Amino acid sequence: MTARPLWTAAEIAAATGAALPAGAAWSADGVSIDSRTLAAGDLFVALKGPNFDGHGFVGRVLAAGAAGAMVDHVPDGTDPADPRLVRVDDTLAALARLGRAGRDRTRARVVAVTGSVGKTGTKELLRLALEANGSTIASRASLNNHWGLPLSLARVPRDVDWVVQEVGMNHAGEIAALAPIARPHVGVVTTVEPVHIEFFPSVEAIADAKAELFLGMDADGTAVLNRDNPHFERLASHARARGIRRILDFGTAAGTHAHLEAADLGEAGSTVAATVGGRRLRYRLGAPGRHWVVNSLAALAAVDALGADVAAAADALAAIAAPAGRGARREIALPGGGAFTLLDESYNANPASMRAAFSVLAATRPGPGGRRIAVLGDMRELGEPGPRLHAALAEPLAEAGVDMVFCCGPLMAHLHARLPAAARGAHVATSDELAAIVAEAVRAGDVVTVKGSLGTRMAPIVQRLTAGPWGRVPQAAL
Repeated sequence: MTARPLWTAAEIAAATGAALPAGAAWSADGVSIDSRTLAAGDLFVALKGPNFDGHGFVGRVLAAGAAGAMVDHVPDGTDPADPRLVRVDDTLAALARLGRAGRDRTRARVVAVTGSVGKTGTKELLRLALEANGSTIASRASLNNHWGLPLSLARVPRDVDWVVQEVGMNHAGEIAALAPIARPHVGVVTTVEPVHIEFFPSVEAIADAKAELFLGMDADGTAVLNRDNPHFERLASHARARGIRRILDFGTAAGTHAHLEAADLGEAGSTVAATVGGRRLRYRLGAPGRHWVVNSLAALAAVDALGADVAAAADALAAIAAPAGRGARREIALPGGGAFTLLDESYNANPASMRAAFSVLAATRPGPGGRRIAVLGDMRELGEPGPRLHAALAEPLAEAGVDMVFCCGPLMAHLHARLPAAARGAHVATSDELAAIVAEAVRAGDVVTVKGSLGTRMAPIVQRLTAGPWGRVPQAAL
Protein backbone atom coordinates (compact mmCIF):
# COMPACT_ATOMS: atom_id res chain seq x y z
CA MET A 1 0.00 0.00 0.00
CA THR A 2 1.45 3.35 -1.04
CA ALA A 3 1.88 5.86 1.78
CA ARG A 4 -0.10 9.06 1.45
CA PRO A 5 1.94 12.15 0.62
CA LEU A 6 2.47 14.85 3.22
CA TRP A 7 0.78 17.46 1.00
CA THR A 8 -0.83 17.48 -2.43
CA ALA A 9 -0.55 20.60 -4.57
CA ALA A 10 -4.27 21.18 -4.16
CA GLU A 11 -4.01 20.95 -0.35
CA ILE A 12 -1.13 23.41 -0.31
CA ALA A 13 -3.15 25.84 -2.43
CA ALA A 14 -6.21 25.47 -0.19
CA ALA A 15 -4.18 26.01 2.98
CA THR A 16 -2.24 29.03 1.75
CA GLY A 17 -4.59 30.68 -0.74
CA ALA A 18 -2.02 30.08 -3.47
CA ALA A 19 -2.47 30.29 -7.20
CA LEU A 20 -1.37 27.16 -9.06
CA PRO A 21 -0.56 26.89 -12.76
CA ALA A 22 -2.69 24.59 -14.84
CA GLY A 23 -1.78 20.92 -14.53
CA ALA A 24 -0.42 21.14 -10.98
CA ALA A 25 -1.18 17.62 -9.79
CA TRP A 26 2.01 16.87 -7.88
CA SER A 27 2.48 16.05 -4.19
CA ALA A 28 5.21 16.71 -1.62
CA ASP A 29 6.68 14.37 1.00
CA GLY A 30 8.41 17.12 3.00
CA VAL A 31 8.76 20.87 3.45
CA SER A 32 12.08 22.72 3.33
CA ILE A 33 13.37 26.28 3.42
CA ASP A 34 17.03 25.35 2.87
CA SER A 35 18.31 24.44 -0.59
CA ARG A 36 21.36 22.77 0.98
CA THR A 37 19.35 20.14 2.86
CA LEU A 38 16.32 19.82 0.62
CA ALA A 39 15.42 16.27 -0.35
CA ALA A 40 13.88 15.22 -3.64
CA GLY A 41 10.13 15.40 -3.26
CA ASP A 42 10.13 18.34 -0.82
CA LEU A 43 8.15 21.54 -1.17
CA PHE A 44 10.65 24.41 -1.13
CA VAL A 45 9.45 27.63 0.53
CA ALA A 46 11.43 30.62 -0.75
CA LEU A 47 11.74 32.81 2.33
CA LYS A 48 13.40 36.23 2.34
CA GLY A 49 15.82 37.30 5.04
CA PRO A 50 18.07 40.30 5.65
CA ASN A 51 21.01 38.55 4.00
CA PHE A 52 19.37 36.11 1.56
CA ASP A 53 16.39 35.52 -0.69
CA GLY A 54 15.32 31.95 -1.27
CA HIS A 55 13.89 32.90 -4.67
CA GLY A 56 17.44 32.86 -5.97
CA PHE A 57 17.61 29.10 -5.37
CA VAL A 58 14.28 28.10 -6.91
CA GLY A 59 15.74 27.01 -10.26
CA ARG A 60 18.38 24.95 -8.49
CA VAL A 61 15.98 23.10 -6.18
CA LEU A 62 13.51 22.36 -8.97
CA ALA A 63 16.34 20.89 -11.01
CA ALA A 64 17.39 18.86 -7.97
CA GLY A 65 13.98 17.22 -7.67
CA ALA A 66 11.91 19.49 -5.45
CA ALA A 67 8.22 18.65 -5.80
CA GLY A 68 7.31 22.31 -5.88
CA ALA A 69 8.40 25.80 -4.88
CA MET A 70 6.37 28.38 -2.98
CA VAL A 71 7.21 31.86 -4.29
CA ASP A 72 5.85 35.40 -4.18
CA HIS A 73 7.14 36.14 -7.67
CA VAL A 74 8.50 34.13 -10.58
CA PRO A 75 12.29 34.13 -10.27
CA ASP A 76 14.44 35.00 -13.28
CA GLY A 77 15.05 32.00 -15.46
CA THR A 78 11.98 30.12 -14.23
CA ASP A 79 9.05 29.30 -16.51
CA PRO A 80 5.92 31.08 -15.18
CA ALA A 81 3.85 28.16 -16.48
CA ASP A 82 5.84 25.55 -14.53
CA PRO A 83 3.12 23.59 -12.64
CA ARG A 84 5.46 23.20 -9.69
CA LEU A 85 5.28 26.90 -8.78
CA VAL A 86 3.01 27.85 -5.87
CA ARG A 87 2.32 31.60 -6.12
CA VAL A 88 1.48 33.44 -2.89
CA ASP A 89 1.53 37.09 -1.81
CA ASP A 90 4.04 36.54 1.03
CA THR A 91 5.96 33.29 1.51
CA LEU A 92 6.46 33.71 5.28
CA ALA A 93 2.76 34.37 5.85
CA ALA A 94 1.90 31.44 3.59
CA LEU A 95 4.23 29.17 5.57
CA ALA A 96 2.40 30.21 8.74
CA ARG A 97 -0.91 29.27 7.11
CA LEU A 98 0.51 25.94 5.97
CA GLY A 99 1.74 25.24 9.50
CA ARG A 100 -1.67 26.08 10.91
CA ALA A 101 -3.30 23.73 8.40
CA GLY A 102 -0.86 20.98 9.35
CA ARG A 103 -1.79 21.44 12.99
CA ASP A 104 -5.51 21.60 12.27
CA ARG A 105 -5.67 18.35 10.32
CA THR A 106 -3.67 16.16 12.72
CA ARG A 107 -5.43 13.83 15.13
CA ALA A 108 -2.42 14.07 17.44
CA ARG A 109 -2.36 15.44 20.95
CA VAL A 110 0.01 18.42 21.01
CA VAL A 111 2.30 19.59 23.79
CA ALA A 112 4.20 22.88 23.51
CA VAL A 113 7.25 23.82 25.59
CA THR A 114 8.54 27.29 26.37
CA GLY A 115 10.66 28.80 29.15
CA SER A 116 13.78 30.86 29.71
CA VAL A 117 16.00 27.77 29.80
CA GLY A 118 15.46 24.06 29.30
CA LYS A 119 13.10 24.24 26.31
CA THR A 120 15.09 22.05 23.94
CA GLY A 121 16.10 19.55 26.61
CA THR A 122 12.52 19.18 27.83
CA LYS A 123 11.32 18.83 24.24
CA GLU A 124 13.78 15.97 23.71
CA LEU A 125 12.76 14.31 26.97
CA LEU A 126 9.13 14.53 25.86
CA ARG A 127 10.01 13.07 22.49
CA LEU A 128 11.54 10.00 24.11
CA ALA A 129 8.76 9.73 26.69
CA LEU A 130 5.98 9.88 24.11
CA GLU A 131 7.73 7.58 21.64
CA ALA A 132 7.27 4.94 24.33
CA ASN A 133 3.53 5.63 24.03
CA GLY A 134 3.00 5.83 20.28
CA SER A 135 4.07 7.55 17.07
CA THR A 136 5.66 10.89 17.88
CA ILE A 137 7.10 13.85 16.00
CA ALA A 138 9.05 16.66 17.69
CA SER A 139 10.33 19.92 16.30
CA ARG A 140 13.91 19.57 15.10
CA ALA A 141 16.82 21.40 16.69
CA SER A 142 15.47 24.77 17.85
CA LEU A 143 12.78 25.38 15.23
CA ASN A 144 10.76 27.51 17.61
CA ASN A 145 10.36 31.00 16.13
CA HIS A 146 8.15 32.82 13.62
CA TRP A 147 9.30 30.60 10.76
CA GLY A 148 10.60 27.54 12.63
CA LEU A 149 7.34 26.72 14.42
CA PRO A 150 5.10 26.80 11.33
CA LEU A 151 7.75 24.88 9.39
CA SER A 152 7.71 22.17 12.07
CA LEU A 153 3.92 21.95 12.06
CA ALA A 154 3.81 21.87 8.26
CA ARG A 155 5.96 18.73 8.50
CA VAL A 156 3.60 16.89 10.87
CA PRO A 157 2.46 13.63 9.21
CA ARG A 158 -1.23 13.01 8.69
CA ASP A 159 -1.35 10.13 11.16
CA VAL A 160 0.67 10.56 14.34
CA ASP A 161 -0.23 10.19 18.01
CA TRP A 162 1.82 12.92 19.64
CA VAL A 163 3.38 16.23 18.58
CA VAL A 164 6.01 18.04 20.67
CA GLN A 165 6.68 21.65 19.70
CA GLU A 166 9.24 24.05 21.17
CA VAL A 167 8.18 27.71 21.35
CA GLY A 168 10.74 30.50 21.74
CA MET A 169 10.83 34.27 21.95
CA ASN A 170 13.04 37.22 22.84
CA HIS A 171 10.41 39.97 22.63
CA ALA A 172 6.90 40.37 24.02
CA GLY A 173 4.17 39.38 21.60
CA GLU A 174 6.13 36.72 19.73
CA ILE A 175 4.57 33.76 21.52
CA ALA A 176 1.15 35.40 21.22
CA ALA A 177 1.53 35.10 17.44
CA LEU A 178 2.76 31.50 17.57
CA ALA A 179 0.49 29.93 20.19
CA PRO A 180 -2.71 30.08 18.07
CA ILE A 181 -0.87 28.23 15.31
CA ALA A 182 0.34 25.46 17.65
CA ARG A 183 -2.90 25.26 19.70
CA PRO A 184 -1.40 22.88 22.29
CA HIS A 185 -3.46 20.63 24.50
CA VAL A 186 -0.69 20.91 27.11
CA GLY A 187 1.52 23.95 27.60
CA VAL A 188 4.78 23.65 29.57
CA VAL A 189 6.73 26.61 30.97
CA THR A 190 10.04 25.23 32.23
CA THR A 191 11.12 28.31 34.21
CA VAL A 192 11.40 32.10 34.06
CA GLU A 193 14.83 33.71 34.36
CA PRO A 194 16.47 37.05 33.35
CA VAL A 195 17.10 35.86 29.79
CA HIS A 196 16.74 38.41 26.95
CA ILE A 197 16.24 40.94 29.77
CA GLU A 198 17.64 43.63 27.45
CA PHE A 199 14.24 43.64 25.72
CA PHE A 200 12.06 43.64 28.87
CA PRO A 201 11.52 46.08 31.72
CA SER A 202 11.59 43.29 34.33
CA VAL A 203 11.71 39.54 34.86
CA GLU A 204 7.98 39.72 35.62
CA ALA A 205 7.48 41.00 32.07
CA ILE A 206 9.36 37.95 30.80
CA ALA A 207 6.93 35.75 32.75
CA ASP A 208 4.03 37.59 31.12
CA ALA A 209 5.54 36.95 27.68
CA LYS A 210 5.98 33.23 28.43
CA ALA A 211 2.34 33.09 29.55
CA GLU A 212 1.30 34.12 26.04
CA LEU A 213 1.48 30.38 25.34
CA PHE A 214 -1.89 30.02 27.05
CA LEU A 215 -3.50 32.27 24.41
CA GLY A 216 -3.40 29.29 22.04
CA MET A 217 -4.99 26.87 24.50
CA ASP A 218 -8.61 25.96 25.15
CA ALA A 219 -10.12 25.91 28.63
CA ASP A 220 -9.86 22.11 28.75
CA GLY A 221 -6.10 22.29 28.24
CA THR A 222 -3.44 21.80 30.92
CA ALA A 223 -0.70 24.19 32.02
CA VAL A 224 2.45 22.57 33.45
CA LEU A 225 4.41 25.00 35.62
CA ASN A 226 7.53 25.05 37.81
CA ARG A 227 6.43 25.37 41.44
CA ASP A 228 10.01 26.20 42.53
CA ASN A 229 10.16 29.29 40.29
CA PRO A 230 9.19 32.56 42.01
CA HIS A 231 6.91 33.42 39.09
CA PHE A 232 4.71 30.32 39.44
CA GLU A 233 1.68 32.21 40.74
CA ARG A 234 2.00 34.89 38.07
CA LEU A 235 2.01 32.24 35.34
CA ALA A 236 -0.84 30.34 36.97
CA SER A 237 -2.96 33.49 37.13
CA HIS A 238 -2.46 34.00 33.39
CA ALA A 239 -3.58 30.43 32.75
CA ARG A 240 -6.67 30.86 34.92
CA ALA A 241 -7.50 34.15 33.19
CA ARG A 242 -7.54 32.22 29.93
CA GLY A 243 -10.03 29.80 31.49
CA ILE A 244 -7.53 26.97 31.91
CA ARG A 245 -8.60 25.15 35.06
CA ARG A 246 -6.10 22.30 35.15
CA ILE A 247 -2.67 23.42 36.34
CA LEU A 248 -0.08 20.75 37.16
CA ASP A 249 3.05 21.75 39.04
CA PHE A 250 6.47 20.14 39.25
CA GLY A 251 9.45 20.67 41.54
CA THR A 252 10.81 19.94 44.99
CA ALA A 253 8.01 21.36 47.15
CA ALA A 254 5.86 18.83 48.97
CA GLY A 255 2.57 18.14 47.29
CA THR A 256 3.61 19.03 43.74
CA HIS A 257 2.08 16.88 41.02
CA ALA A 258 5.52 15.81 39.80
CA HIS A 259 7.57 15.82 42.99
CA LEU A 260 11.30 15.17 43.19
CA GLU A 261 12.01 12.84 46.10
CA ALA A 262 15.74 12.33 45.52
CA ALA A 263 18.36 12.44 42.78
CA ASP A 264 21.74 10.73 42.64
CA LEU A 265 23.72 13.00 40.33
CA GLY A 266 26.60 11.33 38.51
CA GLU A 267 29.07 12.17 35.78
CA ALA A 268 27.21 10.26 33.09
CA GLY A 269 23.64 10.77 34.25
CA SER A 270 21.34 10.66 37.24
CA THR A 271 19.11 8.22 39.06
CA VAL A 272 15.86 9.89 40.07
CA ALA A 273 13.18 9.03 42.59
CA ALA A 274 9.97 10.98 42.03
CA THR A 275 6.23 10.89 42.52
CA VAL A 276 4.07 11.82 39.54
CA GLY A 277 0.33 12.03 40.04
CA GLY A 278 0.66 9.95 43.18
CA ARG A 279 2.69 7.19 41.47
CA ARG A 280 6.18 6.55 42.80
CA LEU A 281 8.80 6.21 40.09
CA ARG A 282 12.48 5.43 39.96
CA TYR A 283 14.20 6.07 36.64
CA ARG A 284 17.52 6.76 34.99
CA LEU A 285 18.51 9.86 33.01
CA GLY A 286 21.28 9.47 30.46
CA ALA A 287 22.37 13.13 30.68
CA PRO A 288 24.09 14.56 33.78
CA GLY A 289 23.04 17.59 35.76
CA ARG A 290 20.31 18.66 38.14
CA HIS A 291 18.73 20.77 35.39
CA TRP A 292 18.01 17.58 33.43
CA VAL A 293 16.38 16.12 36.54
CA VAL A 294 14.07 19.13 36.89
CA ASN A 295 13.28 19.09 33.17
CA SER A 296 12.38 15.40 33.42
CA LEU A 297 9.77 16.27 36.05
CA ALA A 298 8.22 18.79 33.66
CA ALA A 299 8.19 16.19 30.89
CA LEU A 300 6.57 13.50 33.02
CA ALA A 301 3.94 15.92 34.31
CA ALA A 302 3.10 16.74 30.68
CA VAL A 303 2.95 13.03 29.79
CA ASP A 304 0.50 12.53 32.65
CA ALA A 305 -1.56 15.50 31.46
CA LEU A 306 -1.76 13.93 28.00
CA GLY A 307 -3.08 10.69 29.46
CA ALA A 308 -0.09 8.60 28.38
CA ASP A 309 1.69 5.86 30.34
CA VAL A 310 3.98 7.69 32.77
CA ALA A 311 5.90 4.60 33.90
CA ALA A 312 6.80 3.66 30.32
CA ALA A 313 7.72 7.27 29.67
CA ALA A 314 10.04 7.41 32.68
CA ASP A 315 11.80 4.20 31.63
CA ALA A 316 12.47 5.71 28.20
CA LEU A 317 14.40 8.67 29.63
CA ALA A 318 17.53 6.58 30.15
CA ALA A 319 18.19 7.08 26.44
CA ILE A 320 18.49 10.87 26.68
CA ALA A 321 21.90 12.27 25.81
CA ALA A 322 23.05 15.86 25.93
CA PRO A 323 23.32 17.02 22.30
CA ALA A 324 26.23 18.84 20.68
CA GLY A 325 26.46 22.38 21.96
CA ARG A 326 24.20 21.58 24.91
CA GLY A 327 26.40 19.44 27.13
CA ALA A 328 27.67 16.69 24.83
CA ARG A 329 30.66 14.94 26.36
CA ARG A 330 33.77 13.81 24.50
CA GLU A 331 37.00 12.18 25.52
CA ILE A 332 39.81 13.68 23.44
CA ALA A 333 42.97 11.61 23.09
CA LEU A 334 46.32 13.40 23.38
CA PRO A 335 49.30 12.38 21.24
CA GLY A 336 51.61 11.81 24.20
CA GLY A 337 49.11 9.57 25.93
CA GLY A 338 46.18 10.29 28.14
CA ALA A 339 43.14 12.35 27.29
CA PHE A 340 41.01 15.25 28.45
CA THR A 341 37.23 15.52 28.76
CA LEU A 342 35.36 18.12 26.74
CA LEU A 343 31.87 19.24 27.79
CA ASP A 344 30.42 21.06 24.79
CA GLU A 345 27.98 23.73 26.00
CA SER A 346 28.84 26.11 23.16
CA TYR A 347 25.40 26.65 21.63
CA ASN A 348 24.11 29.41 23.93
CA ALA A 349 24.34 30.89 27.40
CA ASN A 350 22.55 32.91 30.05
CA PRO A 351 23.08 33.21 33.81
CA ALA A 352 20.85 30.21 34.63
CA SER A 353 22.35 27.88 32.02
CA MET A 354 25.87 28.97 33.05
CA ARG A 355 25.17 27.85 36.61
CA ALA A 356 23.78 24.56 35.35
CA ALA A 357 26.91 23.96 33.26
CA PHE A 358 29.15 24.72 36.24
CA SER A 359 27.27 22.16 38.34
CA VAL A 360 27.93 19.47 35.71
CA LEU A 361 31.59 20.51 35.60
CA ALA A 362 31.72 20.21 39.39
CA ALA A 363 30.31 16.67 39.21
CA THR A 364 32.86 15.59 36.59
CA ARG A 365 36.03 14.31 38.20
CA PRO A 366 39.32 15.25 36.49
CA GLY A 367 41.87 12.57 35.81
CA PRO A 368 45.22 12.37 37.64
CA GLY A 369 46.87 15.77 37.50
CA GLY A 370 43.88 17.27 35.72
CA ARG A 371 41.97 20.47 36.34
CA ARG A 372 38.44 21.76 35.95
CA ILE A 373 38.55 24.46 33.27
CA ALA A 374 35.77 26.81 32.14
CA VAL A 375 36.08 28.48 28.73
CA LEU A 376 33.44 31.21 28.65
CA GLY A 377 32.14 33.77 26.18
CA ASP A 378 29.87 36.75 26.67
CA MET A 379 26.22 36.25 27.54
CA ARG A 380 24.23 38.45 25.15
CA GLU A 381 20.93 40.37 25.45
CA LEU A 382 21.25 41.11 29.16
CA GLY A 383 21.05 44.89 28.85
CA GLU A 384 22.09 47.18 31.69
CA PRO A 385 22.55 44.36 34.26
CA GLY A 386 24.99 42.59 31.91
CA PRO A 387 28.27 43.61 33.59
CA ARG A 388 26.93 42.72 37.04
CA LEU A 389 25.54 39.37 35.88
CA HIS A 390 28.88 38.44 34.31
CA ALA A 391 30.83 39.40 37.42
CA ALA A 392 28.40 37.37 39.54
CA LEU A 393 29.53 34.16 37.82
CA ALA A 394 32.69 34.22 39.97
CA GLU A 395 30.82 32.79 42.96
CA PRO A 396 29.26 29.70 41.29
CA LEU A 397 32.59 29.04 39.54
CA ALA A 398 34.33 28.97 42.92
CA GLU A 399 31.60 26.78 44.41
CA ALA A 400 32.04 24.34 41.51
CA GLY A 401 35.75 24.02 42.25
CA VAL A 402 36.80 25.38 38.84
CA ASP A 403 40.57 25.72 38.75
CA MET A 404 41.02 27.96 35.72
CA VAL A 405 38.82 30.25 33.62
CA PHE A 406 39.53 31.37 30.06
CA CYS A 407 37.16 33.95 28.65
CA CYS A 408 36.49 36.22 25.70
CA GLY A 409 34.32 39.21 24.94
CA PRO A 410 33.98 42.67 26.50
CA LEU A 411 31.43 41.62 29.11
CA MET A 412 33.56 38.73 30.34
CA ALA A 413 36.16 41.32 31.41
CA HIS A 414 33.92 41.93 34.44
CA LEU A 415 34.16 38.27 35.42
CA HIS A 416 37.89 38.12 34.75
CA ALA A 417 38.45 41.03 37.17
CA ARG A 418 36.55 39.19 39.93
CA LEU A 419 38.48 35.93 39.64
CA PRO A 420 41.33 35.06 42.00
CA ALA A 421 44.69 35.48 40.29
CA ALA A 422 45.35 31.73 40.22
CA ALA A 423 42.14 31.10 38.25
CA ARG A 424 42.78 33.71 35.55
CA GLY A 425 43.70 31.66 32.50
CA ALA A 426 43.24 34.48 29.97
CA HIS A 427 40.83 37.13 28.77
CA VAL A 428 40.87 38.18 25.10
CA ALA A 429 38.51 39.94 22.72
CA THR A 430 37.32 37.10 20.50
CA SER A 431 36.76 33.36 20.50
CA ASP A 432 39.17 32.99 17.57
CA GLU A 433 41.99 34.38 19.73
CA LEU A 434 40.95 32.27 22.69
CA ALA A 435 40.82 28.98 20.76
CA ALA A 436 44.59 28.82 20.26
CA ILE A 437 45.30 29.78 23.87
CA VAL A 438 43.04 27.08 25.30
CA ALA A 439 44.33 24.43 22.88
CA GLU A 440 47.86 25.07 24.06
CA ALA A 441 46.88 25.06 27.74
CA VAL A 442 44.88 21.84 27.93
CA ARG A 443 46.59 18.74 29.31
CA ALA A 444 45.82 15.14 30.17
CA GLY A 445 43.21 14.68 32.88
CA ASP A 446 41.57 18.08 32.39
CA VAL A 447 37.81 18.56 32.21
CA VAL A 448 36.96 21.50 29.95
CA THR A 449 33.56 23.19 29.61
CA VAL A 450 33.02 25.60 26.70
CA LYS A 451 30.02 27.92 26.95
CA GLY A 452 28.82 31.28 25.64
CA SER A 453 26.01 32.94 23.75
CA LEU A 454 25.54 32.00 20.12
CA GLY A 455 26.68 35.42 18.96
CA THR A 456 29.95 35.01 20.85
CA ARG A 457 30.86 32.11 18.52
CA MET A 458 32.20 29.53 20.97
CA ALA A 459 31.75 26.59 18.58
CA PRO A 460 35.11 27.26 16.85
CA ILE A 461 36.81 26.68 20.20
CA VAL A 462 35.15 23.27 20.41
CA GLN A 463 36.24 22.54 16.85
CA ARG A 464 39.83 23.51 17.68
CA LEU A 465 39.86 21.37 20.80
CA THR A 466 38.46 18.33 19.05
CA ALA A 467 41.12 18.61 16.36
CA GLY A 468 43.76 20.08 18.65
CA PRO A 469 47.01 21.73 17.67
CA TRP A 470 48.30 18.20 17.15
CA GLY A 471 45.77 17.55 14.36
CA ARG A 472 44.33 14.42 15.91
CA VAL A 473 40.79 13.30 15.08
CA PRO A 474 38.66 13.19 18.26
CA GLN A 475 37.12 10.04 19.60
CA ALA A 476 33.39 9.62 19.02
CA ALA A 477 31.03 11.38 21.40
CA LEU A 478 30.19 9.21 24.37
